[in-house]
Amino acid sequence: MRLNIVLVEPEIPQNTGNISRTCAAIGADLHLVRPLGFSTDDRQLKRAGLDYWDKLNVFYYDCFADLASPRPGADFYFFSTKAGRPYGDVAYADGCYIVFGKETAGLPPGLIEQNGGRGFRIPMRGGIRSLNLSNAVAIVAYEAMRQGAFAGLE
Repeated sequence: MRLNIVLVEPEIPQNTGNISRTCAAIGADLHLVRPLGFSTDDRQLKRAGLDYWDKLNVFYYDCFADLASPRPGADFYFFSTKAGRPYGDVAYADGCYIVFGKETAGLPPGLIEQNGGRGFRIPMRGGIRSLNLSNAVAIVAYEAMRQGAFAGLE
């Protein structure tokens, strides 16, 4: 099972560093859509990812369309607290893209609507605004890997 993890306009370097570590652990590619809320040379970003940066592929894009346009027919799944269906409803396909928004605002308005039927959420108790971004990515990524029988992992 090969995954692509997409962060649209991430703001907190420690979250992106933690997500990079998850990507390295499962062999996922990390796609970062600008603007980023930090420098990729940021000491906190590097520290959070520890020594795993050389064990993953990181790609950068100026906008989401730059990522999606060259990949017609690719399986994109969008995660938001505003989406209706739970993440467990997805049958994750090899090579799919799991897409998350920035920490303070989530995905840009309209992105889920433009991709009808591809919006999902992680269920939580009422009154809770959201999970930490790196935790949310790990939950969804490991569900996808579980569905793929943890292929390629020890």
